[in-house]
This record gives sequence, C-alpha cells and structure tokens, in this order.
Amino acid sequence: MPHALWSGAISFGLVTLPCKLESATESHSIAFRQIHTEDGGRIRYRKVCELDGQELPEEEIGKGYEVSRDNVIPITDEDLAGMPLPSVRAIEIVSFQEWSAIDQRHLGEASYYVSADGPVSAKPYTLLREALGRTQKVAVAKVAMRGRERLALLRPVGDVLVLHTMRWDDEIRDPSELAPDAVDLTDEEVEGALALMETMTVEHLADLELVDHYRDALAEVIEAKAEHRPPQPVSEAPEPAGHVVDLMAALEASVQEARERRGETGGQSGTVHEMPKKKPPAKKKATAKKTTAKKTAPARRRKSA
Repeated sequence: MPHALWSGAISFGLVTLPCKLESATESHSIAFRQIHTEDGGRIRYRKVCELDGQELPEEEIGKGYEVSRDNVIPITDEDLAGMPLPSVRAIEIVSFQEWSAIDQRHLGEASYYVSADGPVSAKPYTLLREALGRTQKVAVAKVAMRGRERLALLRPVGDVLVLHTMRWDDEIRDPSELAPDAVDLTDEEVEGALALMETMTVEHLADLELVDHYRDALAEVIEAKAEHRPPQPVSEAPEPAGHVVDLMAALEASVQEARERRGETGGQSGTVHEMPKKKPPAKKKATAKKTTAKKTAPARRRKSA
C-alpha cells in the first residue's frame, strides 16, 4: 500500500477514532516528457529565486501569501497546523444521510482508504463501519486537506471505510440554462427506451470487462516507433449515427443489437420486455353525409386484440 497522505482522527460524537488516509486510486496513464523538437533534448524547469538568481532545492522552497507585489507573507506548515480549526487533524462527522440522497455532482475526484491507526482504533473503526453498513447510510464530514477545508463522505466498502472528498454548494454550477426545449414524448417511445435500458443492464460494472483502448493504442504507437515499424492496424471505429428520423425504429434496432451482443439471438431473456407495438394509423374520417347518419348510432366497443 502507498504511504499515508494524512493522519488524524475521526470524530464521531464523543468517540474518537485515530486513523490514516491512503490513496484509493492509482493512475495508469502514459506520461510524456517535454522535449526540444530540433534535437530531442529534454526541457527542464528550474526554480530560481528572483532576488539572488540562485536555483533552489525543494527543501528551501516554502509557501507565501502575496499581500501586494512587494509584500509576501511567509506561511509555514506549523502555521497551517496551528489554525483554530477542528478539522485540521480530525475528520469531523456532521451528519448522516441516505446514500441515494447524495447529489453525485458533489463528489470530488479524490478517494482515500481509511485505515485504523493502532490497535486501540480497531473497535471504534469496526463499530462505525458496521453501523453505516446496516443502515445503508453515509457519514458527511469536514476535513482540512491540501490547503483547504473540504466536505467529505465516509462509507463502507467491504471491510474498510472509504472517504470521498466533496464539493461545496457554491462550486456546483446551475445547469438550468442547458436544459433543452420542451418536446412531446409518446408512451411508446418511453417504453422503448426502458426496454433498451433493461436489455443493457448489468449487475456489476466489472461484468462489462471494460478496457482502456486509448492507452493500449498509445502504447502500441510508442512501441512501434521505438522498433522503427508502423503500428498494428486497429479496427475502424463505427461511423457516427446521423440525425434520428424515426425514434422508435432506432430504439428497436438498438434493443436487437444489445440482445445480439449478449448472445440472446436464439431466444429472449425472461427479464427483457417486448418493444411496444406501434399503434395502427387512425382511419380517415367518413364523409359528412355518412357522419351525419351515424350520429344517433351507439359507439361500438373496439374488439380487444
């Protein structure tokens, strides 16, 4: 496991749980270096003091807040650690909510595994994990990390607790201006979309066996160039679909394609609903003479299909 990125305690009412945070994710992206295109030389950035022109090692570089161009106040790690803020060394739980009630837009990009710090932490750690698991709730907390106080969300995943950083309300943009104009949808079109969704539903994301094809293709380009050969050809991407003219026809074709991918061409899955049948076109109105003659006749009940 990677080294701890933060250490402190979870404050759960009067219960204190010493803990550490370790990154829950890792990047597999291929990194590039900046080079001089003329001769392939690497481009390096040097950190130089503008007063004496010296290139500085990392241990001599600190933080400072610029009050004005000629007045920069140095801020040390000790200054930050001594801030009068409860969340500096504590993950302060402020509420509990249903997981389904959390607006997913508030979730940040960072996720951390929470590990118990020392034997005394095992029991309160297990207590919080079991309580969250049984109630299907998550804990909303505040924590100071990376130079700012953040909202965070604690939830159990298997036998461990995971902390997700969250965004504040004022960091979420209002999407109301992006909504499309109102349109009329038929019940058949909605049912068709539901049938397609059910055909494409999987129980776990891992069932899809998703692969980062871009990374694989990029690795092949790099390997081929190192070996002075052309890269292996890849299958052509499907042509993008044009404007949808018949929405129901597109839905029906999509359902059929999804079934074929799941190997259901020989038979239909018991959980997949049939696409709704199109209603027959309305009959033309009778002539005015015939309409007049039928005004006093009782309406016939349509025979059920």
